[in-house]
Amino acid sequence: MSSAPLAAVTGAEGFIGSHLTEALVASGHRVRAMAQYNSFSSYGWLETLPKDVLDQVEIVLGDVRDPGSVRGLAEGADCVYHLAALIAIPYSYRAPHSYVDTNVTGTLNVLEAVRALGTPRLVHTSTSETYGTAQTVPITEDHPINTQSPYAASKAGGDRLADSYYASFGTPVVTLRPFNTFGPRQSMRAVIPTVIGQLAAGTRTITLGDLRPTRDFTFVKDTAQAFLAVGTAEAEKVVGRTFNAGTGGEISVGDLVALIGKVMDTEVDVREDEQRVRPAGSEVMRLVADATRLRSVTGWEPAHSLEQGLAQTAGFFRDPANLARYKTDIYNI
Repeated sequence: MSSAPLAAVTGAEGFIGSHLTEALVASGHRVRAMAQYNSFSSYGWLETLPKDVLDQVEIVLGDVRDPGSVRGLAEGADCVYHLAALIAIPYSYRAPHSYVDTNVTGTLNVLEAVRALGTPRLVHTSTSETYGTAQTVPITEDHPINTQSPYAASKAGGDRLADSYYASFGTPVVTLRPFNTFGPRQSMRAVIPTVIGQLAAGTRTITLGDLRPTRDFTFVKDTAQAFLAVGTAEAEKVVGRTFNAGTGGEISVGDLVALIGKVMDTEVDVREDEQRVRPAGSEVMRLVADATRLRSVTGWEPAHSLEQGLAQTAGFFRDPANLARYKTDIYNI
């Protein structure tokens, strides 16, 4: 039996989860990867990973909403990376109960499994959306929590459970709070793949929501390395703490679209679509990270500029086989 450490990953079939799975294998880990159960036996983006990567990955179908699934995933793991979540903000307006079931109860199931099994480390995934519109800039981990959507509220609920399990039971949990991650494999519910995907498909008139909000965009490979950094750091440095992962830069959605057009050498006509605009009180207008804590404790630094990440993402979407996986002509919520 291999002596390599075993990492268990929830949400492994998704955008960030599949990149984290690759990064874990590259760093010498064996991975037990949970993909959400489905009758098609689809493993999501895990199916696109190279064979030499998948040789180190045990894929299991399960559901974080089921305690037995989660306990089976975590059995024998050296670290559990909990990424499974419902993440689309617009859909959280329509189906808030499902967000509580997955993001709160699912997190509770992970915490209970880790506690019962004595797992040495749990990395819990938060989101910058829990901060709401920035009250101070850049945003540190001490910034007030201000949830402006059912999605953000459900994620904050999971965060508070994680904090409480550390305080109450000494559960060795560390929370990573990524700011806006982008890159290959991201769904078109997010702005960057929405723009790049439509341009790659030949569309030149792009419909978006509000162009004014600013965001701190981090390339997905850098976010994956942030997960690794907090998952492998000395326990006394990270356990019981929350860490922002972001670049410290910000760009408005409008300026981002112009930059994508420049990177792809394509003229872009942008129009606002009312169905893509959040309710007025729910729009988060400004997010920009202060990741000083993560840098000082782990040495993590983003290795890709925004332009470099956009170029790699554009290359991914320009591959016809990748583009065929997306429905670029509809509004993906």
